[in-house]
Amino acid sequence: MAQGVVRYTEIKAADNCRFDAVALGEVMLRFDPFDVPTARAKIMRVFQGGGETNVACGLAYTFGLRTAVATALVDDDIGKNIRNQLREAGVDLSQIVWFNTKNDGSRFSTDQKGSLMNGINFTFIGKGVIPSDTLYYRANTAVRELCEGDIDWDALFSKEGVRVFSTGGIYMLISPTSAGLAIQGARKANEYGTFVAADLNYRSKVEPNKAQAREINRQITPYLGFLVGNDSDLSDALGYETPVAADAPYNEWIAAYAGTVQRIAKDYPNLSLIGTQWRGATNADLVSWGAVLYDAINDKMYQAPLRVHVPIADRTGGGDSFASGVLAALLMSKDLETAVQWGAAHGILVQETPGDITMVDLKAVIAEVARASASAGVRATR
Repeated sequence: MAQGVVRYTEIKAADNCRFDAVALGEVMLRFDPFDVPTARAKIMRVFQGGGETNVACGLAYTFGLRTAVATALVDDDIGKNIRNQLREAGVDLSQIVWFNTKNDGSRFSTDQKGSLMNGINFTFIGKGVIPSDTLYYRANTAVRELCEGDIDWDALFSKEGVRVFSTGGIYMLISPTSAGLAIQGARKANEYGTFVAADLNYRSKVEPNKAQAREINRQITPYLGFLVGNDSDLSDALGYETPVAADAPYNEWIAAYAGTVQRIAKDYPNLSLIGTQWRGATNADLVSWGAVLYDAINDKMYQAPLRVHVPIADRTGGGDSFASGVLAALLMSKDLETAVQWGAAHGILVQETPGDITMVDLKAVIAEVARASASAGVRATR
């Protein structure tokens, strides 16, 4: 266990920090072919998004908090498009490492032939019994080049000040050097009193070898205060099996998951919070949705009301929005009951709009908490 890991009860006050949160990870340009499978698409919408950076976007846009993303982009029109979308979400851009296209031999330089590129993906949202599907182009992206020493963590956490540092399982496995930078960031964050969170979401398209994924993810877990991961992620990323069927109803799942998080908290006493969303998918556009948050300090589980058979528009980003909802509540000095409620509400709301990140404000999150708690319907605002 790492010494001196910051707990959720020890998050720094905002006064002496430039940022409420900084997220380290990959950000991509997403092409969305509406309701047409990618292979037949002729018209597409364009979004930005990434497993880790979505958290910073949600914290900024929905909750009005001061966030930045630590990532790398090639300084071309694709990179500028991503930059502009991040700016629109209210995210600070000062921590982005830019690779120029002058091929000048410097550390952060490339050519104009695409030897390095900005990541893109094509995400078809699916419909009914046709599942969503994502096709990635990320093999030669700028963010894969980052390694230990490329970000001045001392300056970020000490001189500028950060209350929460977050990263995730996608970035941990994206290149041979990415984990080293993330672990270095987590260590430095704790050194300067910054709370550290990570969603160890496992993606086989990033690292097919689960044994390799577990070996790498186990290196950062001792530096975390908040671990996000559902039962399959905790199995794939860390090797903890939850004895429950994949299609088990929520009540069976939560009983089994509670045992898993208690085992993890015992093995990693640095963790003060563990949580996740629960998705029961009837089909591509109809889900049931729950969320839980385990307080490892007090051995107490918090649950949001289960939402049943909710039609959605785009399932991408639900887990990221859960994480940002929880972190927003913590950063705004709310209790854990509020945190799990905000996480659940924000997680379902992002799925009601297209793209990776939310298009709603805090008022909508609070209204959704009230609606779910009262088991009420949805009324028009006039």
